[in-house]
Amino acid sequence: MTPVRSAMVLAAGFGERMRPLTDKMPKPLVPLMGRSLIDHVLDRLDATGVETAVVNVHYLPDQIEAHMAARADRGPKTIISDEREQLLDTGGGATKALPLLGEGPFFIHNSDSVWSEGVTPALSHMRRHWNPALMDCLLLLAPLSTSIGYGGRGDFDMEPDGRISRRGERQVVPFAFAGVSLCTAALFEDVPEGPFSLNLLWDRALERERVYGVRLDGRWMHVGTPEALTEAEASFEHEGA
Repeated sequence: MTPVRSAMVLAAGFGERMRPLTDKMPKPLVPLMGRSLIDHVLDRLDATGVETAVVNVHYLPDQIEAHMAARADRGPKTIISDEREQLLDTGGGATKALPLLGEGPFFIHNSDSVWSEGVTPALSHMRRHWNPALMDCLLLLAPLSTSIGYGGRGDFDMEPDGRISRRGERQVVPFAFAGVSLCTAALFEDVPEGPFSLNLLWDRALERERVYGVRLDGRWMHVGTPEALTEAEASFEHEGA
């Protein structure tokens, strides 16, 4: 199994869809089952062997920095990537953090993506499937049929060998991106300056057939709104009963 020692946690956004909860609190600190969303993420990364997590900040950054300091005795070690002056979006934020992440492979993890595990823990599943000879990026994909908080028509279709393709304009596809990718610094060659989305890099890699997916064996919860947060709480309580 490929060791993954570092990760990027995307925590800089405004969390506008989560208002009013995010009027005075950054979205990563919104509580779910007694723990902040970002603690769910960091604890899961720690459990899979990640030693260093780079956390980017922009909106209400002092609160996130204080929270990271308060959990300094719990792994993984966290390093702040400061985007106070300019919010860089997912791709730009990860690009800025590359010197801290190393050559990889490393995870890039949304701070609002949580799930209940199935038989196979998701991040370990990704590590087992990582193959740099075939892929520049590996995405965690969640079946729409079991997901919470996602109202779209899907993001990707997936072949039996793990190769993926984007949903066409009029299509409905069975998988949503579950907020976690695994890649190396090689994915970021010749990137633009300033803010840009990881989608730009995925599209370039898709053209080369270098993007693969793995299916989440569990229930994904995209905690993007107060309503989705309530649904996620109810799901965790049910599954823990």
